[in-house]
Amino acid sequence: MPEPLALPDHVRAFVVAPGRFATIATLDPDGAPRQALVWYRLDPDGRLMVNSAAGRRWPANLRRDGRVALAIAEAGDGYRWVGLAAEVAEIIDDQVVAQADIADLARRYHPDDPAEVAASVARFRTQQRVTFRLRLVSFHDHHDR
Repeated sequence: MPEPLALPDHVRAFVVAPGRFATIATLDPDGAPRQALVWYRLDPDGRLMVNSAAGRRWPANLRRDGRVALAIAEAGDGYRWVGLAAEVAEIIDDQVVAQADIADLARRYHPDDPAEVAASVARFRTQQRVTFRLRLVSFHDHHDR
């Protein structure tokens, strides 16, 4: 599989900034778009990691059709955002890995609240989880302000 697209420094900095959520768009079996709000992490190798409870529609869509688009907006300023197109590079059903990934995301999104991280991790442990590693194929940034 080709290497992930290298993001320019200003786009990478925007994507890795803490506290931002991504809107993920997948395709339903009938071709209709499906969106969800997700936690994510940009890994050092340039791949984007997302994780979900099994049984949700968007992960089922990604298993069937690995094409995905994401939008990441700056909180409080919808004029500053980055759009990403990606494809599934890896699907990880191994629960040790998937649970570690969601725990890492809980720490990323609640860095100052260890009690919330612990509660989230406890809740996630009752769920079957899946991790997707996404290879970026294109981006567009809107930093108009």
